[in-house]
Amino acid sequence: MGAGRLYAAVAAGGFRRYATYRAATAAGVFTNTVFGLILVYTYLALWSEKPHLGGYDQAQAVTYVWLGQALLSTLAIGGGGVEDELMERIRTGDVAIDLYRPADLQLWWLAADLGRAFFQLLGRGVVPFVFGALCFPVYLPADAGTWAAFLVSVGLAMLVGFGIRYLVALSAFWLLDGTGVVQMAWLAGFFCSGMLLPLNVFPGTLGEVVRALPWSSLLQAPADLLLGRGDPVRTYLFQAGWAAALLGAGRLVQSAATRRVVVQGG
Repeated sequence: MGAGRLYAAVAAGGFRRYATYRAATAAGVFTNTVFGLILVYTYLALWSEKPHLGGYDQAQAVTYVWLGQALLSTLAIGGGGVEDELMERIRTGDVAIDLYRPADLQLWWLAADLGRAFFQLLGRGVVPFVFGALCFPVYLPADAGTWAAFLVSVGLAMLVGFGIRYLVALSAFWLLDGTGVVQMAWLAGFFCSGMLLPLNVFPGTLGEVVRALPWSSLLQAPADLLLGRGDPVRTYLFQAGWAAALLGAGRLVQSAATRRVVVQGG
């Protein structure tokens, strides 16, 4: 089996694996929808006071909420990606088995995470977004080109998200218990991706800083393309740059970690 076919099979396996958790998927759809409703009414109250806050009108702000709910699990912004399993395998020493596979460790887990992400987008992301579009006034572009640009950006966001979480998982080689790092990454992801408020709302230097961080690639970048407020080329370059930097850093850390493996419990 060629390398491309191998990683495609791993991605397909990741998709099928998460597709078997039907009850968990249904519960996730319900949770995202409820949380979306809470945020929508919060946004409606906020935008009624400041109608063009962050450069969005009210319909764009509502769309932003439901888009966030669609991408929350897709990009594992709040956790739940393959990094949890990888950290456990590092802690128990089972990662040694992964290192003996005739496959690259990083590409293997990237393929598995992409399979998970595509399932979460279809299985858990589409329904809350459609619900929001049917129940609230939203902004939806009419041209296919905008939707295509948005989907490309989502694909790049998957790479950036994995790059961040892979580095978090590799910290278990040294920390053994990575709970603290996971929690810090979770908080940074929620705050700096724009999940709670669009980053365009953040004032002055704070806004400039958070928009320059990799987390802005996860939600803010694709949202701006869908809402007609972003330039596709600049957005792609920004996301691709962060994806390359994070994946490159992950490879360097992986190389250092596999030379010095410390496993809790022997």
